[in-house]
Amino acid sequence: MTPETKPAPKTAAMFVGILALAGTVVPPAVFMVQSIAAGTDGSAALSLDTVKATMLVSAVAWFAAAPFWMKMDG
Repeated sequence: MTPETKPAPKTAAMFVGILALAGTVVPPAVFMVQSIAAGTDGSAALSLDTVKATMLVSAVAWFAAAPFWMKMDG
């Protein structure tokens, strides 16, 4: 195996990890922008409960996937 190629499970774990990181950053940013845009007279389209649930699932996915692609190779 050459250094340029990665095994499929490691690539899949990296993909899941990156998506999980996005899932912890994007929802609160979207919620904040929608809340600012709605002002005091409207409600945000993305509920706070949805944001919290998405971030919880993303955090669990990150901690499950990260050790598989971040471990040091000998």
